Amino acid sequence: MRIIRYQNEESRAVLAAVTDEDMVYSLPYDDFIGLIQAAEEKGLSPLALVQEMIAAEEPLKVPLSQLSLLVPIEAPEVWACGVTYERSRDARNYEATGGKMDATTFYDKVYDADRPEIFFKSTAARTIGPDQPVYLRSDSNWQIPEPELALVLDRNGNIIGYTIGNDMSCRDIEGENPLYLPQAKIWKNSCAIGPAIRLAETVEDPYAFQLTCRIYRDDEKVVEGTAVTKQLKRKFDELVSYLVRDNEIFDGTVLMTGTCIVPPNEFTLQDNDRIEIEISSIGVLNNPVKAQQSATNALR
Repeated sequence: MRIIRYQNEESRAVLAAVTDEDMVYSLPYDDFIGLIQAAEEKGLSPLALVQEMIAAEEPLKVPLSQLSLLVPIEAPEVWACGVTYERSRDARNYEATGGKMDATTFYDKVYDADRPEIFFKSTAARTIGPDQPVYLRSDSNWQIPEPELALVLDRNGNIIGYTIGNDMSCRDIEGENPLYLPQAKIWKNSCAIGPAIRLAETVEDPYAFQLTCRIYRDDEKVVEGTAVTKQLKRKFDELVSYLVRDNEIFDGTVLMTGTCIVPPNEFTLQDNDRIEIEISSIGVLNNPVKAQQSATNALR
């Protein structure tokens, strides 16, 4: 069972459940957080509540492919994990050492450490959904998407769903100095999630998700990579345990779990590229890439 949000004919956001047969049933909420809280109040799991609500309902006549999808959850906070895959560690080392892969860096240390890297990524206002443009940072010359499985949490740190995340990153800014990480990760439209949330109860093995990232330029595929979540070094519960340690989180918090798909070192995104991130049983997150004016130029 997947959960989506779409814009109806009255331009109102509507939450809906999607079965494995792609049958769509509207739900009486405008956001996933409302579903989480209603399930808790009734003493039900999110899946049990959805099944109860759609049992006597008729599916929408409009097919899923024709719905105008929105970001599936207005997450109050989006956090992200780094260096959780060997491929990510190698890419970070390349950035930090200028290609001297035999050098040992702090990325090696965090990869082997007990404590994972967790950083703040986005807020609801900065997070976009399917088919909305991700923006290029105007002061970076080396930018890539980072396709990731993202966990949807309740305020107690329980994993209640899985979605797709795009952690847009500036490799040159992060490589110049690790203290620049917030600037390498956070700017307008630098975070995308969607198109759906797969309810955790319907996932038999979260380490069997297949991820694929494709990047298109002038309608030609220029980058493609694949990975499986079983390549992740750390367990999801471990990552969540560090996020909630001495920290308050909220219903609908999203935690991205890191990437194992990194484009070639000579590649950087350009204006009018298009990014597709697909995760099995969740869907395809599609986002065009757009340049933006620098703040300095905008004031002139």
